[in-house]
Amino acid sequence: MAIPEGIAPTEAHVPFDMADAATALIDATGTVVGWTTAAERLLGYPAPEVLKRPGAMLLAAPGHAAKAVSIAEQCGEHGGWGGLLEVRHQAGHRLVVGLRVTPVTGLGDGICWLISAIDVATIPTWAVSGSLLQAFLTRSPIGMAVLSPDLRYVWINDTLERYGGVPRAQRLGRRMAASLPGLDTAALEGKMREVLETGVPVIDYEYRGWTLAEPHREHAYSTSFFRLDNTDGHPVGVCYMGMDVTDRWRARERLALLSGASEHIGSTLDVMRTAQELAEFAVPRLADFVTVDLLDSVLRGEEPSAHRTRSLPPFRRAGQASVHEGCPESIAAPGDPVAVSPGSPFARSFLEGEAILDPELDASLGAWTGDDPARTRKVREFGMRSLMVVPICARGAILGVASFVRTRHPEPFEGDDLLLAEELVTRAAVCVDNARRYSREHTAALALQRSLLPHALSGGQALDVASRYLPTDARNGVGGDWFDVIPLSGARVALVVGDVVGHGITAAATMGRLRTAVHTLADMDLPPEELLAHLDDLIIRLTEEESAQEGMGTAVLGATCLYAVYDPVTRRCTMARAGHLTPAVVDPGGVVSYPPLPAGPPLGLGSLPFESAELELPAGSLIALFTDGLIETCDQDIDVGLGRLSNALAQPGLPLEELCSTVIDTLLTRPQSDDVALLLARTNTLGAGHVVSWDLPSDPAVVANARSLAVHQLAEWGLPELAMTTELIVSELVTNAIRHGTGPIRLRLIRHDVLICEVADASNTSPRLRHARTTDEGGRGLFLVAQMTRRWGTRYTEGGKLIWAEQDLPDPA
Repeated sequence: MAIPEGIAPTEAHVPFDMADAATALIDATGTVVGWTTAAERLLGYPAPEVLKRPGAMLLAAPGHAAKAVSIAEQCGEHGGWGGLLEVRHQAGHRLVVGLRVTPVTGLGDGICWLISAIDVATIPTWAVSGSLLQAFLTRSPIGMAVLSPDLRYVWINDTLERYGGVPRAQRLGRRMAASLPGLDTAALEGKMREVLETGVPVIDYEYRGWTLAEPHREHAYSTSFFRLDNTDGHPVGVCYMGMDVTDRWRARERLALLSGASEHIGSTLDVMRTAQELAEFAVPRLADFVTVDLLDSVLRGEEPSAHRTRSLPPFRRAGQASVHEGCPESIAAPGDPVAVSPGSPFARSFLEGEAILDPELDASLGAWTGDDPARTRKVREFGMRSLMVVPICARGAILGVASFVRTRHPEPFEGDDLLLAEELVTRAAVCVDNARRYSREHTAALALQRSLLPHALSGGQALDVASRYLPTDARNGVGGDWFDVIPLSGARVALVVGDVVGHGITAAATMGRLRTAVHTLADMDLPPEELLAHLDDLIIRLTEEESAQEGMGTAVLGATCLYAVYDPVTRRCTMARAGHLTPAVVDPGGVVSYPPLPAGPPLGLGSLPFESAELELPAGSLIALFTDGLIETCDQDIDVGLGRLSNALAQPGLPLEELCSTVIDTLLTRPQSDDVALLLARTNTLGAGHVVSWDLPSDPAVVANARSLAVHQLAEWGLPELAMTTELIVSELVTNAIRHGTGPIRLRLIRHDVLICEVADASNTSPRLRHARTTDEGGRGLFLVAQMTRRWGTRYTEGGKLIWAEQDLPDPA
């Protein structure tokens, strides 16, 4: 055989598609014994002209016969030959063909040679060199394989052999499942059958699993399948090409993990819950056991220090999660203190502010567990083999430390795992710090709210009271509704309920200011309509001062209030309202009514007067003060709410606390949209056994008689201990009324929680406490009254004024 100039034979197999090649069979003597139609089409010789003739006749020149002998020797040594040769066409011209020589046995005595040839004109120009193409396919970084129609390996390259970890010779002729037990070979073969049936390639099919090359490490692969057809379009096999895309898969998985972390971590503004969400999210995605330990001060909502410390502060377990139910690996429960060894990775990470990776925990076991035998026992019991410790840092301060441990996972942590853990913890740290800040502000708001609302309500002997307060956000407990019960002079009691615009800490602060103002004005013994007028003036001034502060002026402006004063001696209740709902009044028989009080404007509008109304209430009557959140909803008319309230209140026999609960349960049947305040008061009376009064002439001689009347009454009441001080008080107050006021004069004693002495006259001049000089003969009367009484004051009435003084009753013991 002749070799054309510049074309060298190769010992490698020619990787051309030989499915429709021209084929001839030559025996051991070099005689052509077989000839195909394809050979006739390629070279032009019919079978009778070449059969039983020497194969050398097909060479381009007789001088190439010596080369043919060399090729034959190479075939004997290497079991075949492939390359490019020049042959002669019957018409006399030369052809360059790709040739493949394969030994065939069993057809007679000796070995026969199967010669397959293809015109190089049908071969791409890049494949002119068989050795180059063979090297490209065999040593390509992409794994390649050819499988027969029954899905048995026919050919694989070096890369795919390396991926599988099984020698090529053990895979050829076998199905995938025999050599790839760690992959879903059924799914892969399903894809190849689909390609064989449809001829449609499958591109970039991804799957995960392990192979015998690394049986303890999961890899990801991307594979494409396409069908191999002959010239007639009939499938002769399937080829697949695959790449190890583990790095790409892990990067994508980490991005997905971080994206999921944003959704699952920080769902609430609770520090403990946020720490637990971090632990639960990382298990088992990243680790088998995770603990989140925060500074004790962080859990209290305190501001962490941005300055590094050399000592370890106290820590508490804030969150933990494990692949084992119940976290049996943990030595502390959530909320418990956590002991930290000074030389442990935990301590180093906190003190240095750096993440630490300990792939093989055995080497640092002693440092991590310290002198804690319980921790050492847990480490050995559960096979903790790899550790990452990451400080929880936010806004320049370290809030705690998160620890990640692997027990079941066969692979130790790597640098990429540490980067992922740091990113997770960084995102969680912001959520933890936000929750801490919220907790601090929420605690402050709750403290403010609790300080502003009354801690204990008491109506004395005049009223029995009960209340409920439900802010819109029951968990946060901060709202703008408020109520109060204020003891007044003369055994009277003031009932107050109000509603500030908005919710939250701004509304709570506004509510507190209004409540304080009402207390101050109530101490002045102002009638309800005057008190609201003064409160209205105050709010106008506050609105003007705070108009530049966003939200504050709005919260003050438009507030509503109802102020009522009940006198148990006269059984009269005087009420006035500023834009607030009318209270419900229930008589002792259970009949509910809403008295027609004059409708005053909301506070802060100004220029409009407030009016009051007076009701006479029999003993045992019920007064219900409430805010609009109790009866108003977005889909219900206010009259419907008032009707439901009436039905709930029409139960005179119920104790007040039980009645309060009944009202709330009856009216609040769905999530509330506004704050709710409810104040119930049941009236009592002070009869003749508790009140006595005398009309006195405006005559200095009557002072002695007034003292005698008072002492005699105290004796009847069994209060002789108060006789001497009461004599002095009556003497000074009656003397002042005679000297500085106008008649008639009225003396009244009231005994309930305290002993009250009142002296009324027709004058509007108010007495003034002053400090008399040493040489003054008078001016010490009110000073002595102030020193010997619990409190004293002046109250203006329709007919003049009234001076009153209270004394504590003696201890019955």
